[in-house]
Amino acid sequence: MANNDSGNGHDPWKRDDGEQNDLDQIVQDWQRKFSSILGGGGGAPSGGGTFALVIMLLIAWGLTGFYRVDEADRGVVQRFGAYVEPVTMPGLRWHLPFPIETVDVVNTQEVNNYEFNREMLTADEQYVFIDLVVQYRRNDPVKYSFEVSGPEITLQDVTESALRGVVGTSTLTELIGERREQIPERTMLELQATLDDYNAGLTVTSINLRVVDYPKSVQEAVDDTQKARNDKERYELEAQTYANDIIPRARGAAQRVLQDAEAYRSRLIADAQGEAARFEALLTEYEKAPRVTRDRLYIEAIEEVYGRSNKVILDAEGSGNLLYLPVDQLLKRSSSLPAGDSTSRSSDQRLSPIDANADGRSSTSRDRRTRE
Repeated sequence: MANNDSGNGHDPWKRDDGEQNDLDQIVQDWQRKFSSILGGGGGAPSGGGTFALVIMLLIAWGLTGFYRVDEADRGVVQRFGAYVEPVTMPGLRWHLPFPIETVDVVNTQEVNNYEFNREMLTADEQYVFIDLVVQYRRNDPVKYSFEVSGPEITLQDVTESALRGVVGTSTLTELIGERREQIPERTMLELQATLDDYNAGLTVTSINLRVVDYPKSVQEAVDDTQKARNDKERYELEAQTYANDIIPRARGAAQRVLQDAEAYRSRLIADAQGEAARFEALLTEYEKAPRVTRDRLYIEAIEEVYGRSNKVILDAEGSGNLLYLPVDQLLKRSSSLPAGDSTSRSSDQRLSPIDANADGRSSTSRDRRTRE
């Protein structure tokens, strides 16, 4: 079937005779109204009616140039795409209607949030997962509208670049531990400096760091590493505690040994000096009376030797019977008992007759040897 054949003998691109175009009907209605206002008849529009229609259309077109700027907004007016006047302040404003002039209304007080999370490589070639929120506002509407194409996209790219600069110059241990609080501050400084160089018209108000952690794929291995590190620190602490306990005691023992050695040395020197002084005094006495001194020294030596001996020697010559007494044990027992003990006194009393007999025999023996 041809394009102009509808299948029933009529042209599909033409309306029926009783149907009129809607736009034509509206125009004609407006023309009749304008003609009646200007005093024209109800027939076809006159030249004055057409002029009035043009005037009304121009008025309606001019009314489209009114716009309202809220308290937090600023208006940037553009004439054929070029910025032509200062930023408009809050209130009801007017600009030349489209397409001569247009206006961009920019909110300069609202604080916007931009979420960013990424896995990055650290200075020691380890992966770290970072999740943060960047808060910013549009402080300069003119720069925001003209200097950078897509300021929000630029903000995302610059944020990633600044954060990679911070992470790439720090080790994983530093980022997780001691330098964690420095990440937002350093990132914000680098981010704002780059935005100012680009004249993006954006001001970063804050960066909130939510997560700085190991990637989930290596979390188990990281936990084992952290446990080993904790064990290492605990063992070092225990060793330090043991050293703090044993070293002072060893030093004290060494000092005590040194003091004992010094005391022993002083005592030996004093004893030696005393012996030397006694020998010199004895030498002086020996030079005065050699025989008496020699006999006295001999007697003292024999007394010292016999005093340390536990043997008892009895002279039993001339007696047919030998009476054996454990005199050495009795002497030890007598010396071990305290002075004035009743047991010791009774023992001495019981032994006194025997001792008398022994002394008598000894005296008889000595007398017999004398007479012989």
